[in-house]
Amino acid sequence: MKSIISDLISIEAVKIETEDFFTWTSGVRSPIYCDNRLTMSYPAIRKRIARAFAEKIGEEVDVIAGCATAGIPHAAWIADALELPMVYVRGSRKKHGKGNQIEGVVRPGQKAVVIEDLISTGKSSIQAAEALREAGVEVVEVLSIFTYGLDSAEEAFRDADLTYRSLATYNELMEELNQRGTLSDEEHERMSMWRKNPYIFTS
Repeated sequence: MKSIISDLISIEAVKIETEDFFTWTSGVRSPIYCDNRLTMSYPAIRKRIARAFAEKIGEEVDVIAGCATAGIPHAAWIADALELPMVYVRGSRKKHGKGNQIEGVVRPGQKAVVIEDLISTGKSSIQAAEALREAGVEVVEVLSIFTYGLDSAEEAFRDADLTYRSLATYNELMEELNQRGTLSDEEHERMSMWRKNPYIFTS
């Protein structure tokens, strides 16, 4: 999905910092940060993303499920394009009201695709999928805009008996940045080192 990569670069959703690393919620320090929430502000880009997602949903599904919070708007646009029901899944149950984790209507036996904006460790997507499974929903797969393609995420999805696909990947991003001459040799080396071992720069 070269066009999606180009879109993310053009709106500066992708930030590279090989000296003063970004820190993820998991504690991992990373030379790259992909803020796909920015895509909401660009109608043409978000429409391309929704179309790309819709094309990937080949198997018949009953409901589109967005991961809270960044997956919610994209799930809504996809559900609208495919004329399907949509729900969203919180990271945990609400501590007030009805205590819902899934907002919207799902029924046992339905098939769902989970929409996420970004896959790093895979934790939030897997939690959403497990919540749907507990409600009796069959999770067909998880789809995301971008993935770092970390081995830890691959392992986590295998352990959860889930599959995922992404519109754009870390390797494709690196290829595009190299073609543009955006990275120096030193930056490329540090990015490659981090991709092989994401904990190498984490103290």
